[in-house]
Amino acid sequence: MISGLITIAGCNQDAKKSAAPVATVVEKKPALTDPFRFHKLIEVSPGQDFDILSWGRGSVTVGSFMILHSDSSGKKYTTTTGDLNGTIVDVYNSDMDLDGNPEILIQAKATDTANYATIYAFEFNGSKASKLDFPKLTKSQRKGYQGNDNFYIKEGKFMREFPVYDGDGKDAKPTGQKRVLEYGLRSNSFTVKQLSKDSTEVSTTKTASTTSTRTSSSDKNTTSTKKSKKHTSEKKHKKKKRRHPSSDDEADNN
Repeated sequence: MISGLITIAGCNQDAKKSAAPVATVVEKKPALTDPFRFHKLIEVSPGQDFDILSWGRGSVTVGSFMILHSDSSGKKYTTTTGDLNGTIVDVYNSDMDLDGNPEILIQAKATDTANYATIYAFEFNGSKASKLDFPKLTKSQRKGYQGNDNFYIKEGKFMREFPVYDGDGKDAKPTGQKRVLEYGLRSNSFTVKQLSKDSTEVSTTKTASTTSTRTSSSDKNTTSTKKSKKHTSEKKHKKKKRRHPSSDDEADNN
C-alpha cells in the first residue's frame, strides 16, 4: 500500500513537470505594406467608422492621405483625399460646435529641422465632407515658436501647446514657458483663444513698471533739488536787502 502511494505521488510530480506553461497571446496590428505608411481607425458611433491612411511611393516626405468613411448602417461608403506634406503624426476626432457632425483633424509634421505642424481638418455631414481652413499662427503667437507642438482634445476643444524659445534658428534657447491655444468651431470657421501668458509680455510689463518708478523717483529728486536751490537763493536775497542807516538818521543821532 505504501509503495502504491509512492508510485501515485511520483506520477503526479511527473505530470506537473510535463505540463507546458500557458502562453500569453498578444494580438499584433497588421503591418502596413507599400505604398501605405499610416493607418488609424476612429469609431465615431456604432456603424460610423473613419479609416485614415497615408500613402505614396518613392518619397517619405510627400504623398497623399485618405479618409475612408464607412456608414455601415446606411450602406454608404465615401472617400476623401488630399495632398500631404510631411508625415502623419496622429488623428483626432471632435465635435467642437456641438452640431452632431464629427470633425476629423489630421496632424502632420513637416520634415524640416523645426518640426512645424500642419493640420488638415474636415467636418462630415452624412456622406458630405467639408474642408475646414485651420488658422495659421499670428505674429504674436509665432514669436518664439520652434515647432514641437502637442495637440489633444480637452472638453470638446482642440488644444495646442508648444515650448517658447528665446532667439531664432539654432541659437534659440528654451525659456521654460509654454504657449497654450484653444481652438473652437463656429459656422465652419475656427476660433482661437490663447490661454497662457507669455513670459516676454510679463517681462516687458515689469520693465515698464520699473522704468516708471525710476522716473517718478527722479522727478521727486529734481523737485527737491529745485526747492533747495530756491530756499538758498531766498536767504542770499534777504541778506542783500539788509537796511543801512540814512543821513537823516545820522543827523538825529547827532
